[in-house]
Amino acid sequence: MIIFKDIITGDEIISDSYNLKLVDGVAYEADCTRITIGNDNIDIGANPSAEEGDEGVEDTAQTVIDVVHSFRLNETSFDKKSYLSHLKTYMKKVKEAMKANDASEDEIKEFEKGAQSFAKKIVANFKDYEFLIGESMDPDGMVILLNYREDGVTPYVTVWKHGLTEMKV
Repeated sequence: MIIFKDIITGDEIISDSYNLKLVDGVAYEADCTRITIGNDNIDIGANPSAEEGDEGVEDTAQTVIDVVHSFRLNETSFDKKSYLSHLKTYMKKVKEAMKANDASEDEIKEFEKGAQSFAKKIVANFKDYEFLIGESMDPDGMVILLNYREDGVTPYVTVWKHGLTEMKV
């Protein structure tokens, strides 16, 4: 299994256990699932007290999105202007990291061209996205985009391909 980490913060963002689909050569999309966590009923073999009857447990179950829960992503918010400002700064940092990792000039140019085009798609549908950041909550790190497929039910995340490093587990 490969875990992908944010190249800037080192936060774990996603893994290849989710079906990653490359989009426009610059981003990965992965469908997510809603899961229920909490409210585990653990039977330890004891009988409920005769006086108390059924000693119920508080209902603490909650429904979460698997990727968000598994990688401890945190919700954040942006208006269009602040997101574009963040994205511009973030892309510069990714470009610097690519240079530091000996990426070729062609790879960097391809990234810049593709990222610019993909950013336009994000801005065109800005109101449809929810924004997430990694566990460290570092404002300089990658902003993960959460949206829903055309069915309105299936959540998916979008992450920047060039903003990730691989860690084999």
